[in-house]
Amino acid sequence: MALAIFDLDNTLIAGDSDHAWGEYLVEKGIVDSEHHQAQNDKFYADYLEGNLDIYEYLDFSLAPLAKHDKAQLETWRTDFFESKIRPLILAKGRALIEKHRNQGDIPLIITATNRFVTQPIANELGIEHLIAIELEETESGYTGKPTGTPSYKDGKITRLKEWLIKQDTDMSDAYFYSDSHNDLPLLKLVDYPVAVDPDDILREHSETHDWPILSLRD
Repeated sequence: MALAIFDLDNTLIAGDSDHAWGEYLVEKGIVDSEHHQAQNDKFYADYLEGNLDIYEYLDFSLAPLAKHDKAQLETWRTDFFESKIRPLILAKGRALIEKHRNQGDIPLIITATNRFVTQPIANELGIEHLIAIELEETESGYTGKPTGTPSYKDGKITRLKEWLIKQDTDMSDAYFYSDSHNDLPLLKLVDYPVAVDPDDILREHSETHDWPILSLRD
């Protein structure tokens, strides 16, 4: 029994759920449209380039959660999932997850997007184990701050090791599927790294090191 670890955005879904959530907030008039759109796009560009300041980004992206009660946020999230995310879920991604289940492997999503956005996606994919950016909460709701180590770049390794200890398991024969060069630290750590519809940097690295490259897009 081995781990089948999956990145989420642009790997199992044909888009970035965190960026899409920001666009949804703009579309619905929940945030200041011009400013939020510009910042959302800037941070996404930084991510694609590998230059994202994760803490600066989290201050921005989590702030709207602190301004509304959880019931309202969950209503918006349900609409967001159905209208924006469900159409992005890749059938070949579902099939790959099922292939690993049939082999007796344990599917795990590890993502740099927060749990508020990603938990419904993991649920839809039937994946019990999700490592995501965790949110600070009080009795009154979200504070707009993260807790723990952000699961981004080397932080994915930190969070995965914490999870392994809690699960009393290890990474023997683990697979990791990702599209992004930001995930190179963890890809280099697993026994079976796989590039999925990779960005240019990851594609070049994969070709140089003879890593498998596959597409889950139709």
